[in-house]
This record gives sequence, structure tokens and C-alpha cells, in this order.
Amino acid sequence: MDAVKQSPALPRSAIGRPFLPPESPLPMLPCQLDHAAESGRDPVRPGAGLIVRRLFIFLGTALLTAAGGYGMYDVVEVGGVTFLEAVLLGLFLVLLAWVAFSFMSALAGFYALLTRRPAGLPLDTTGPLPAVTSRTAMLMPTYNEDPHHVMARLRAMYESVEATGYGEKFDWFLLSDTTDPDIWICEEMTFVQLRRACGADRLYYRHRSDNTARKSGNIADWVSRFGAAYDHMIVLDADSLMEGDTIVRLVHAMESDPAAALIQTQPVIVNARTLFSRLQQFSGRLYGPIIAAGNAWWHGGDSNYWGHNAIIRVRAFAAEAGLPELRGRKPFGGHILSHDFVEAALMRRAGWRIYMAPNIGGSFEEVPPSVLDFAGRDRRWCQGNLQHLAVLPARGLYWVSRLHLLTGIGSYLTAPLWLLFLVLGLLISLQAHFIRPEYFPKGYSLFPTWPQQDPVLAAWVFAATMGLLIVPKLLAYVVVISHREGRIGFAGGLRALLGVVCETLIAALIAPCMMIFQSKAVVEILVGRDAGWQVQRRSDGELARGEIYRKFAGPTLCGLVLALSAYAVSLPLLLWMSPVVVGLLLAIPLGMITSSRLQAPGVFATPETNSPPAVVLRANELVASEPIETAAALHRLSRDQELLGEHLGSLSLASPRKFGPVHVPLATARAKIEECESFEDAAAWLDKPELRAVLSHPTLLQRLLEMPRGRQE
Repeated sequence: MDAVKQSPALPRSAIGRPFLPPESPLPMLPCQLDHAAESGRDPVRPGAGLIVRRLFIFLGTALLTAAGGYGMYDVVEVGGVTFLEAVLLGLFLVLLAWVAFSFMSALAGFYALLTRRPAGLPLDTTGPLPAVTSRTAMLMPTYNEDPHHVMARLRAMYESVEATGYGEKFDWFLLSDTTDPDIWICEEMTFVQLRRACGADRLYYRHRSDNTARKSGNIADWVSRFGAAYDHMIVLDADSLMEGDTIVRLVHAMESDPAAALIQTQPVIVNARTLFSRLQQFSGRLYGPIIAAGNAWWHGGDSNYWGHNAIIRVRAFAAEAGLPELRGRKPFGGHILSHDFVEAALMRRAGWRIYMAPNIGGSFEEVPPSVLDFAGRDRRWCQGNLQHLAVLPARGLYWVSRLHLLTGIGSYLTAPLWLLFLVLGLLISLQAHFIRPEYFPKGYSLFPTWPQQDPVLAAWVFAATMGLLIVPKLLAYVVVISHREGRIGFAGGLRALLGVVCETLIAALIAPCMMIFQSKAVVEILVGRDAGWQVQRRSDGELARGEIYRKFAGPTLCGLVLALSAYAVSLPLLLWMSPVVVGLLLAIPLGMITSSRLQAPGVFATPETNSPPAVVLRANELVASEPIETAAALHRLSRDQELLGEHLGSLSLASPRKFGPVHVPLATARAKIEECESFEDAAAWLDKPELRAVLSHPTLLQRLLEMPRGRQE
């Protein structure tokens, strides 16, 4: 039988101190892509040295592309160039130019690192910690992440900055876009505990219920409400970590250069546990510095923004980086997903400098634990980067900024282009083998027309192209072993070399599968399929067998078709295509193996695994502590009056609207509560959108919590 009891009246005194400081509004309006307003700043002109560097990059790219294109023409021109061969040659030139451009940047990075010449913004990373006087906000956006892990990282960074002696110059904001009501309330609970543990009033939490424009809208909302109180903001991701010394030095660099609007660090991957994430960690740590140094070497003050682990001048961002909503329907229209490239381009358009600082350490991030998780994140980035096609024609953008946008677009279009290149090559071979040649074409001809290629020269062209891909890895290895600290960090030159070999082989097996996933993503976007906003998995990556079979079936089938088609022509052609075919046929076992957890890094050890930084150790120590379990939001609030008071204190008390569109989840939640006789019935009946609406409405929430309780005996 049911016994009913009345919940106690809610104590008004339970409302805790506000989660947010007093507002300091700073206007941030959407910019106009078709009109570049006068900024009043002096135009930035590159110096002679920077011009020479850029000429080196682009002339080198052009020469390598021309040489490779000439060699490929010699391959296909035997017996005359057919239509398919002409298309194949065109695709090869585009793809080779992409590879050559990356090679030249890596070559520049090799020079900069080997000679220890500063690239990008020079920062003093070894001297005494400089004094800072400006106010900086540390912003950590989060979206349905594990609150315990997020707070652990936030606390580790807070303590690291406090240890520098400049903690009073920094305020910390956790900016939640979480849509799961249970995670939202758990975030508040862990935040309250964090603020008590740190004993500080400079830790703040804001939950945003509408999620407009996702992360870019999250940051823009903060700027509009609180930006005027701060000189700079350091934007983080939910998986970001930064050392206190690094943060202070970045602030000092901004204070020293009034023309700088943004300084981007190079985040290093940490906490990798699966084979796939350790591959990413090793390759990013070994090859990443040479790529970043090369880009910084010729970018100068026209660099790019990667969306996190960067310091930004707040007023420059507010005045110039407001993002417009693109015309048209999703996926090309709507809010810009890959906002960082566009924000950097808009600030550069107004005359601000955008710097890369590859020589400063102490900046960390994590990566997806499996190929499928990586491909899921890549799908969202692909849609965001293809949206940049609508931004490219914007007026007033600097040519280097347009090149950054083109590079982002090309990073995804190259996958379907490579696939098309392979298919065309296979079709040409099938045509030569099965289709009767046109012995006597129209016009005067003494000889029949045969589709032919030079296989020996083709092998040389292939080897040269592979060399452009592999040599940068060897150059990065040379940089590491040329310095004592590099050899020690990677546990010796031989171990690092074994890591390079193993990483190259495994990455070569994974690459065809990623080519299929990226090609599929491009096709889906072109036909109008939106990626949505999925929660990123940050666990150890163990995937269900069914998910692996289902999602890797497509690449496996593609590999089977390619293998049968190549074998139908000849065994040598199958052997020629084996690097692609083997990776596709092994997609399912590779998916299982690479998502498995490794107990030790082995040959994929990095300086951060051999000697973890203090802030990483502290964050992992806090993660290992007893977490707060996520529980039903309403039941947690009904049992914890103190948490309820904190939650009510965090809600804005906006005046009720008499006119305007009806908030449907709030209206249906109110109707359901009216129909229910007990708290348990109402809590069970409300869906997630309705529950979020109730949690955001103080009056309705208190009314629900004061309902009679039912208990089963």
C-alpha cells in the first residue's frame, strides 16, 4: 500500500552565494563577411625576412609539384593520354601539391629546430617568471562531460597558477552547455565541493540552457556578460591542462605586445592508454614540433587558432570575432562549427597579430581513444571546415588567412580525392585489360591506340611521393636525437627509432580506413546531412564488438572490391595496391586491436609518459579520488537542501514573459506536474527537455519538490 508524506518546506536561507560574479557587459555583435569595417589600426606588413621565407615555401612547393607532375605525365603519355588518364594526372597534381606543401613546411621546421632559431613568437621559457599586472579569465567550456574529471583538471590548473604567486590575477569560469539534467546537477555539486576545497572566491560556474552556436556561442555569451572586466581570456577544452608558469608567461607576452590579439600554444597529448591514442600521442610529440615550428617560421604574425589552449585579447575578440550565422540550411548554413579559423581570420582582418608559440611547453590535451571516436569527432570538424567555403569570399581577409581556410577545407577533401585517384587508376587498368582498344581511331593513324603506362617510371614516381610523406618523420627523429634532452625524453635514440617504424606501419594500415570514413563524411555533408553535436567519449576506448562490426563493415567491403578488381587484372597490380587493400581488409581486427588498452607505452613512450609534468600528475591524482556518482537530478536536489540552495541561487530571476513564443518543454512540464499527485510520479513522467526546463525555473522547481511523496511498503 502507498503511504504519503509531505516534504519539508524549502528553507529560503539555503540559497548559497552566487555562482557568478557581477556582470561586466562587453558588446559582441556578429561581423559582416561582405563588409570589412575600418578598424583604425595600422596595416600589418611582412618584413623582408618573412617574405623570403614564404617564397622558399611556395617556390619549393611549386618545383616539387612540377617535377612530380612531369614524371607522372611520362608515366601515362606512353601511347597517348586518354581522357581517364588526363583526369588521373590532374588529381595527382592536386594531391602532390598538398603533400609537397606539407613537406616544405616540415623542412622549414627542421631548419628552425636544428639551428634553434626562434620560430613564431619568441618567448622566454627558461628565465625567471615575469611579473603580470593584467586580469585574465580562464574559460573551460564543457558539454555533458564527466564532472569529476573536469573539476580535477580545473583544480590542478588552479593550484598550479596559485603556486606562481599571481593567482589573484586570474578568475576561473566553468562554462557549461550540458544538456543532460543529471550531469548538470552533478556539475554543480562537484563545483561546490571544488570551491570549498580551494577556499577561493575566484572560481565561477555558469550553465547555459539554450546552447546557441555551441562552443563559439558559449564563449560569446561569456564575453557579452563578463568580458569588460578582463584584459585577456585563455580558452580551454574540457580535456585541456596547462601549467601555471606557461599561463603566466603567455599573459606577460600579451602585455609586452599590444598588437597581439591571440597567441596559440602547441598542446601535447597526455594520458593516452589505448594503442590508438598512444599512436597519436607518440606521433604528435615526435612529429608535431617540426610541423608547428615550420608553420610558425613562415606564418609570422599571420598564424592560426586551434580553438583551445590559447590566450586571446578580450576586446579585440569582442570587436572583431563575432560570428555571423551563415545563410542557407544545414550543414553548410547555420552557425559556424569550426569557429577558430574564422575568428583568427577576422581579428587578422582588423590588423591584429595572430601568433603561434611552438617553443613554450606546459600545454596539454587528450585525444579520442579509438579510430571510431576519432572518426566521429572528425565528422563534426569536416562539416565545420567545409562551411568555410562560405567564408572564403569574405571581404578584407588577409591572403594567409584565406590559405588557412583553404588548408582546413583541403584536409578533408583530399580523402575523397585520394579514393577517386585509386578508383580511376583501377578503372584504367581494367579498361586496358578487358575493353577492346580502339585500333583505328578517327582521323589518320598508322597505329592502333592502346591505353598504356610505364610501370617502371610509375614505381619511381610512387617512391618519390612516399618519400615526401616519410622524410619529414625522419627529419623529426633527427631533431630529437640531435639534442640530449630529446634523447632522454624518448628513452634513447634506438627506442625512438623503433617507435617511428612501428608508428609508420600501423598508421599506414589505419590510413585507408580513415580515407573511407572521411570520404563518407564529405559525401554525407554534400547531400545535406548534419553532424549534430555528439558527446566525445574520453574513456579507455573499449568498443562493443557489434559496433566494430557494423561501422568497419563498409571499409572492409571496399577493400574486398578493390582486391577482387585488382586481381582480375593481374597479381602484380594486386601487390601494387596491397598497402591500401590490406589496411581495408584488416579494418575490423585493427579496430579491435587499436581500441584495446596498453599497460605500458613500450616503444611509443614520450617525455610526458617517462616523466609526467606536475600538473598532469596532480590532475590524475584528483581523478583517482572518490568521484561523485551521477544520480537523478530531482532526487539529488530533494535530498540535499544545501545543494538545492546553491542551485536556486545560480538561476537568473528573469521577469515572466506575457507575450512571445511559448517555451514548449516548460509548458508541457507544467501540465504534467498539474496532473500528478506525487513527486515520484512527476519525476518519472518528465522527459529530459522538460526536466531541464523545470531545473531552470525556480518557482516550478520548488513547487515540484514540495509535492507529496509516495513510498512503497
